[in-house]
Amino acid sequence: MAQVLEFKLPDLGEGLTEAEIVRWLVQVGDVVAIDQPVVEVETAKAMVEVPCPYGGVVTARYGEEGTELPVGAPLLTVAVGAPASDTGTGTDTEGSGNVLVGYGTGAPPARRRRVRRMAADVVTSVADAPAAPTVGTGGRGDGPVPVISPLVRRLARENGLELRELTGSGRDGLILRADVEKALRAAAAQEATAQEATLLPPATLPTTPAAYPTATTTATTTATPDGVTRTPLRGIRGAVADKLSRSRREIPDATCWVDADATELMRTRAAMNAVAGPKISVLALLARICTAALARFPELNSSVDMEAREVVRFDRVHLGFAAQTERGLVVPVVRDAGARDTAALSAEFARLTDAARAGTLTPGDLTGGTFTLNNYGVFGVDGSTPIINHPEAAMLGVGRIVPKPWVHEGELAARQVVQLSLTFDHRVCDGGTAGGFLRYVADCVEQPAVLLRNL
Repeated sequence: MAQVLEFKLPDLGEGLTEAEIVRWLVQVGDVVAIDQPVVEVETAKAMVEVPCPYGGVVTARYGEEGTELPVGAPLLTVAVGAPASDTGTGTDTEGSGNVLVGYGTGAPPARRRRVRRMAADVVTSVADAPAAPTVGTGGRGDGPVPVISPLVRRLARENGLELRELTGSGRDGLILRADVEKALRAAAAQEATAQEATLLPPATLPTTPAAYPTATTTATTTATPDGVTRTPLRGIRGAVADKLSRSRREIPDATCWVDADATELMRTRAAMNAVAGPKISVLALLARICTAALARFPELNSSVDMEAREVVRFDRVHLGFAAQTERGLVVPVVRDAGARDTAALSAEFARLTDAARAGTLTPGDLTGGTFTLNNYGVFGVDGSTPIINHPEAAMLGVGRIVPKPWVHEGELAARQVVQLSLTFDHRVCDGGTAGGFLRYVADCVEQPAVLLRNL
C-alpha cells in the first residue's frame, strides 16, 4: 500500500523564516524522483530551487504562485510506492535529507517514468523505470552523463560548460552543482576578462539610456483608480528595504571622501595584464587595497553588538561588493578576501558576478560580510554617501575613473581621477581612524607600490 508523505518548506539557512512561491515545477499527479526540484522560491537572500527528498507521485500542492509561506509550512504531499513484499515493485521510501539542489545525497539517483496525470485522490505505486533525464554523451563511452539536477544542467548550459568533460564527485560519478562551480572557478581563473563589466573603464561607460542597468521585481503591482501604483516590498526588494532602514535607525554613520589620481593604478593593471596569466580586474586591485587598509585599521572590520554593548572585531575580511542585477541590488561576499591574491580575487569576483546575473547565488553567498566595497562608478557617477550594509561598520564607495584636470608634478595635466568615499559607524572609531584608512587607500591608488610595504 502506498504511503503519503508530507514535504514541508525546509530551513534554507542563514536565519530565513519565510519564502515566496515563484513557480511550481511539478503538477498534482506528476511522478518525482528523490531530490528533483519541485518548486522555485524567493527568499530575502536569493532565488532557490527546492528539491523534494521523496520519490513518488505528487498528490497535493499547498500555496499558489506569489504566496509567502513560513518555514515548516507544508509544500506538497507525495505518495511513495508500496514495499516490494506487497507489490513486487516500488520506490525508495527513504528521503535524502538534502535541501539545496545539486549537492547530491547518500542514496543512488532515483528513477522515474512518465505516467498519465491522475486526480489528487488517486494514488498508485511507482515502479522502477528509466533514469531521469541526463545531458550529453561522449567522453564516457556511449553511456549518458550522470546529471539529475536541472539546476546543474542550467548552470552548465548558461556558462557554456561541457558536462561530459567533468568527473562527478557524487555517488556513482553523479555530477553535482559543486563540480560545475569548481570547473567554472578554474575557467574564471584563466580568463577573468568578463569581470570588466563590474567596473567599467571610462571608454566603455554606457552612453545611451537603454544601456544603463535596470532593476525589475517579481512582486505583483496593483493600480488604483486614482492612478497610484502599489508594489509589495517583499523578496529581495523587501530585504533591501528592511536592511537599509535598520542601518539608518541603528547606525550613527558619518562619511568622508577624497579625490585620488588613479593614473598609476590603471598603468599598473595594464602592465600586469600584458604578461601571460589570469587577467586582473580593477575591482580586484581595489579589493586588495581594501584588505591591506583593513590590516592597518582593523577597527573598521567590525560590528557593534548593542545588547552586549561591545564592538566585535573580526580577524578575517569577508568582503562584500554591491552588484546590480535585474532582480535588484545584491551584495555577494568574497570569503577570506585578505588571504587571496589579485588573480584569485578577480576569479572570485567574476564567479559571483556571473552567479548574481544568473540568479544562482545561494543564501551563503550573500551573508557573512564584514566590510563592503561599493562600485557605483558603473552608473556614471562620481560620488555618493553609501548606506552601511548592516551589521557591518563601514563601506568604501568608488566613483567612475575619468580624465580630469589635475596638478601633477607641479604642472596641470589630464589624469585619471576617481572619488573615494568612506561611510563608517562612528561607534567603532573616530574621524582620525576613518581618515587614516581613506588616506591609505588613496595613497595606494595613486602609488600602487605602497602596497609592497605590507608584503
